[in-house]
Amino acid sequence: MQAEVPVQDNRTASDTAAADRITGLDALELGPRRSKAALGGRVWRSAWPKLLAIAIVILAWQIVVWAQWKPEYVLPGPATVFGDLGTLITTGDFWDGVRLTMLRAVTGFALAVLIGTIVGAAVSRFAPLRAAIGSLITGLQTMPSIMWFPLAILLFQISESAIMFVVIIGAAPSVANGLISGIDYVPRTWLRVGQVLGMKGFAKYRHLILPASLPSFISGLKQGWAFSWRSLMAGELLVIVPGALSIGVRMQQARDLSESSLVISFIIVVLVIGILIDVLFNAADNALRKRWGLTGN
Repeated sequence: MQAEVPVQDNRTASDTAAADRITGLDALELGPRRSKAALGGRVWRSAWPKLLAIAIVILAWQIVVWAQWKPEYVLPGPATVFGDLGTLITTGDFWDGVRLTMLRAVTGFALAVLIGTIVGAAVSRFAPLRAAIGSLITGLQTMPSIMWFPLAILLFQISESAIMFVVIIGAAPSVANGLISGIDYVPRTWLRVGQVLGMKGFAKYRHLILPASLPSFISGLKQGWAFSWRSLMAGELLVIVPGALSIGVRMQQARDLSESSLVISFIIVVLVIGILIDVLFNAADNALRKRWGLTGN
């Protein structure tokens, strides 16, 4: 019994040392914790180029107005537009329109993600299916969304379904291609390790292939959102559903009434929404890159 005690102690010490080394490696990969004071500096470093770009655009806009290239009732200045925009965002009708547009956007994009993920997984899994429709998916991705609206109106008349049809068919190919590309670039070594561990069928996709393809998949989601957002804005301008006063409909009404200031205000609203969604996708992408140790300190 006395001879076994040192062996047990040596094992415990070895295990402790191994755990310390692993913990140290994890800490090295994640990097040092950043203080709250540094957070303000990071926010400022990220924000000031955007603020400078906005200031340059507004200045150029004002210079064009001063040059009287167009009459002010056609091209109003920044002060007029931002004043009208400030009044606009205080009205309930404006937020009702934003809510309707975002509901369409989220619904259409969610359906596109569902369809694109299923199609992408199937195409990457079955070689004959890839040979049959792989190029078709890329072709659909390059199609201008405006080309689908005549068919959508013939199929669904002037309705929400016509808009959803174009949004989905515009975004789903990008999602599918993102997933296909991600699966194609999963390291072969990982697949062999999964095979050794006995991963097959759904478990192989759930625990190995899909997590490994996430970086490319998120890029596909981001591109799919861009297509769906542009398709939705075109749809709201072309397919005016009675009683549905969305952002696009209100912008079209402002154009019919020659209210240039409101038209530009709605353009700014659409731009801001697009930028905010892009920030969310970038945050998700950065979090994933940090989780995988692909970012610097």
